[in-house]
This record gives sequence, structure tokens and C-alpha cells, in this order.
Amino acid sequence: SDDHLNRHGGRGGYFAAKRRLFELGAPERAVIGIDQAEGRFLLATAGDAIAVSTTGRPAGASWAMVAKRGHLAEWREGRQIASLDLREAPALPGTHNHQNACAAWAACRALGLGPREIAPAILSFPGLPHRLERVGEARGVIFVNDSKATNADAAGRALAAFERIRWIAGGRPKEGGISTLAPLFGRVVKAYLIGEAADDFARTLAEAGTPHEVVGTLDRAVERAWAEAKAGEVILLAPACASFDQFPDYEARGEAFRRLAAARLISSTASARPPGDAA
Repeated sequence: SDDHLNRHGGRGGYFAAKRRLFELGAPERAVIGIDQAEGRFLLATAGDAIAVSTTGRPAGASWAMVAKRGHLAEWREGRQIASLDLREAPALPGTHNHQNACAAWAACRALGLGPREIAPAILSFPGLPHRLERVGEARGVIFVNDSKATNADAAGRALAAFERIRWIAGGRPKEGGISTLAPLFGRVVKAYLIGEAADDFARTLAEAGTPHEVVGTLDRAVERAWAEAKAGEVILLAPACASFDQFPDYEARGEAFRRLAAARLISSTASARPPGDAA
């Protein structure tokens, strides 16, 4: 996606830097995502490769991994030889994580591992910090930390992973804002906006008729979202912004969200304990 392009002089330079991975060292086998045109070009020029797709089985690829409707499927020479229900992997919600699972499966297969070895590892994968990290659940409300979502494209992947979202967004804005996320605003029950981007994000959400509130700080956003959340909803930190207006980095922002969420989870557990029960 269009991020960090100033380092590369545009999309062409960015692609050229990525392409060097396939030119230095001549890998025995490459694993290439082909949902975008750049990946399809690489597949055509990289020689022995495993294609990874989330749009369906690619024509012309002798070995492919496909993630579709929550399932992973491995295809070789026109035959499906393995599959996995990714909906049973709680730490891997969303199409982008299903694409990642396909790439991991493909890499393991290229190294000689079998499906029975790979599948349990994917299903039990605990996830990574600040990347759709499930922090905890109480009252039927789930806290999810995606502080690593520092641009609109990444935040869009997070929004697409859940149905009813209390969205915490904002920080130091990136070029383009969040207007590209408008097709996903229907999943947002309400947005809680923080940091330098709050007013700009508020205008975009107002144009779409999406409920929102400018709250300023992360602690205030968590407080308001928790007070209003109902069972079946997700309180999602997916800022679509850099963190540098209020935090030194996205990790610090994510850790602050964890602490704020943990305080609510502990309080909820304590209030649900029967009178006289020992802690």
C-alpha cells in the first residue's frame, strides 16, 4: 500500500526494492502473494514459486495456496491436496491473516513439512503483539489491540475482520486520511477519535453518517467505549495513524491500550464475583 513511499521515490522504487529479494541469492523456491499486479508479475518471472491468493485458484500456477471463505486450500497440478478451516484459529481473524497463514503453510511445505505437522501449529498460533491482538473479554465485549495499524490500509484490514466495532482511531495523520475506508464504516457502531487526526477523521465520519466522538486521548477513548459497549461488540484500537503525537511508538501505544483494557477486565471480573468470594 502507499506508505513510506518517500524512502523509495514512489511505487516503482518500492517495488524495485522488494524485487531484489528474488534476485539476490536466487531462492530455490519463492512464495508470492498474487492478489496485486506486482505479485502476478513476480510470479511470472520468479521461476519455481508457490502462489498465494485470496481471490480464488490462480490459472497457470502449478502450486498454489488459496484462502477463501475462511478456509485454506493447497492445490498442486490442478488437484486440491490439503485444506484447513482457518475459522478455528482464534488469533488469525480477517482475510489478511488468512493470507499470512497460506504463506506460512507454503513456506513449511517448501521445506518438506507435511499438512499434519503444519495444521496444529497454525491453529494454535497465539498471534503477535499489537497485530489484531486479542487482549481479553468481559461482559461479552472483546478488546483487540491493533496498534500496528498505522495507516488506513492496515486499519481497513482490522475493520474487515469484525462485525460490530467500537473503533478507537487517530494520532498523527498519514496522507489521505480514512476516506478510503468508507465502505467499512457500516461495521462501526461508534468511533472514538484521538490525537491530531481527530477533527479530520470526524469530518469524514460525519459525511458518512457514522456515529463518532472526539475524545482526545486513548484513556478517554477506552473509558467511553467500555461504558457504551454491548455484548457481541469489539473495542478495537486500529488508529490508521502514526503514534508520535502522544506516544513514542506504536508499541507504547499498544501497551497503554493493554493496560487500560486490563483494568476494565479486572474490574468486571471483580464485580461479577459473588459477595463474600475470596479473590
